[in-house]
Amino acid sequence: MSAHSHKEIDFQIMWNRLIAVVGEQAQVLIRTAFSPIVRECEDISAGIFDLQGRMIAQAVTGTPGHVNSMAESVGHFLRHFPVSTMKEGDAYITNDPWMGTGHLNDFVITTPAFHKGRLIGLFSCTSHLMDIGGLGNGPEATDVFMEGLSIPMLKLIDQGQVNETLMAMIRANTRLPVDTEGDTYSLAACNDVGVRALCDMMDEFHLDSLEPLADFIIERSRQAVLDKIAGLQQGTWSHEMTIDGYNAPLTLKAKLTVEEGRVSVSYDGSPPAVGRGINVPMAYTRAYTVFGLACAISPDVPNNAGSLAPYHVEAPEGSVLNAQRPAPVSSRHVIGQMLPDMVFGCLRTPLPERVPAEGTSCLWNIAVRGQWFPKGATTSQTYALAITTNGGTGARPGLNGLSATAFPSGVHGTPIEIAEIQCPLIFWEKELRENSGGLGQTKGGDGQIMKIGTTQKQPFELLAAFDRVDHPARGALGGQDGAAGRVETASGRKLAGKGLQVLEANDVLVLMTPGGGGLGAL
Repeated sequence: MSAHSHKEIDFQIMWNRLIAVVGEQAQVLIRTAFSPIVRECEDISAGIFDLQGRMIAQAVTGTPGHVNSMAESVGHFLRHFPVSTMKEGDAYITNDPWMGTGHLNDFVITTPAFHKGRLIGLFSCTSHLMDIGGLGNGPEATDVFMEGLSIPMLKLIDQGQVNETLMAMIRANTRLPVDTEGDTYSLAACNDVGVRALCDMMDEFHLDSLEPLADFIIERSRQAVLDKIAGLQQGTWSHEMTIDGYNAPLTLKAKLTVEEGRVSVSYDGSPPAVGRGINVPMAYTRAYTVFGLACAISPDVPNNAGSLAPYHVEAPEGSVLNAQRPAPVSSRHVIGQMLPDMVFGCLRTPLPERVPAEGTSCLWNIAVRGQWFPKGATTSQTYALAITTNGGTGARPGLNGLSATAFPSGVHGTPIEIAEIQCPLIFWEKELRENSGGLGQTKGGDGQIMKIGTTQKQPFELLAAFDRVDHPARGALGGQDGAAGRVETASGRKLAGKGLQVLEANDVLVLMTPGGGGLGAL
C-alpha cells in the first residue's frame, strides 16, 4: 500500500474520531441542559471548526436550522474576535438573529480550543431557551426589540472568568432565570468537553494542527457533492407554495438551477417581510434550503463546509425570506421549515424518484405561559414552556409518509410526562389523527390529536404559531392533499393559528396537527 493510501486511511480514522468528539460535545449539552426542549427534544447543534471558521464536523443530533446557521455564525464570531486575540479559557456568546440562528431564543456560544498552548480550532454550539423576555416565544411582536433580550457579540468567559455583569443581565431579562442561566452554562460546558476530547485525539494521533485534516475533509466532501451534481440533469425549475401567513396568505416562490459545479436556489418573487414575527433571516433561509438540497442530491455526504459549498441560495433583501433588522423573527421556523418542500417541488421534475410530497413541515410547538403553584410552593410561579409536537410528513416514493414526525427539524416530541411536570397542563388525549394523511400510491403520514386542559383555577396563554390550517400539505403526482390543521376548544370555539390567545381555566384546548400529502394517483 502506498504512503498516500496510508495517509488517506489515517485521515478517515481521524475524521470518524472528530465525529465522535462532537457527538460527546452534544451529549454533554443534552444531559446538562435545564430546558426540556433541549433535554428531551434535542433542539441543539454542536460542531467543530478550523481557524478559518470552516465547519469540519457536526454532531449527528440537532436541527438543520441550528447546524447550518451555526456554520455561518462562527465566521461572525471571528470578525468580532480575531484569532490573534483569543486566549485559553475564553468563550463568546450571541443570540443576534442575523449573526446566530434566526431568532433571540437561541444562544450560540463559540469557544477557542488550545492544545499545548497553541490555538488549534473552535467549538461552537447552539440550543433553544424557553424564555428570553419580551412578548415571549410567539409571533406577536412588531419588531425584534419586542421579542426579548438581544445579546450582541460579547465575551461570556474571559480566560476562565465568567462575565458576571452579562449573566446578571441575562437573569434579569427572562421569566425563567434559573433555567436560562443553567442553559447558558450547559452550552459553555459542552464546548469545554469538546476541547478536552479534541486534545486527547491530538495526542493520540501526534497532531499539532488540524488544518491538514480539515483540508482533507472539506475537499473530499466538496468533491463528493460535485460528483453528485455532475450526474444531474442541468436546467432550471420553479415551484410555488401558498401558506397561511399571519393575517393573510403568503405565496413563496423558488427557482432552482442545476449547472456545472453548482446548484442555486433563488426566492426572487417571494413576498415582502410582514409586520409580525414569522419573518426569516437569511441565515435560516439558507440553512433549511441547503438541507433540502442535501436530502435530495447528496444525502450520504457528511455535512460540513465542503459539502455545503456547491449550494447557493439567494432571496431579495427585505423579503419574508431575507428579513432585515429590525423585523420581528421570533417564529421564523413557521416559514423557514417549509423551504425543503420548496426545494423538493423544484426537483420533482428532474428527480421524481427522490422527493416526497409536501408534509406538515413546520413544527406545531405548543407555546404556553401562565402562573401556577407547584407542589409545595406557597407563592405562584411563572411557567413558560414550548411543547414540541408535529404532524405527518409527505408520502415518499415507494414509501408512506411518517406519522407525527418532525421533518425537516428532526427534534423529538416532548413527552407528556415531562410537560405535565414542568407546567400545570394536563393532556386528556394524545393520539394519532387517523386518515389525516393524503391518499395516493403512497399515503401521507398522519397528524395527531391532542386535548389539553389546566389543573389550575386560572387561565393560561397560548402563543400560537401554527401553519397549514388554511393551506394544507398538497399531494403530488396525483396524490391527495393531507388534512388541514385545526386549533379550537372542546366547546367549539375556533382559535387563530397564530397569535397570543387566552384560554380560561375550564377550557380544553384541542389541536389537530396536519397530515402529509399523498404521492401518485390511486
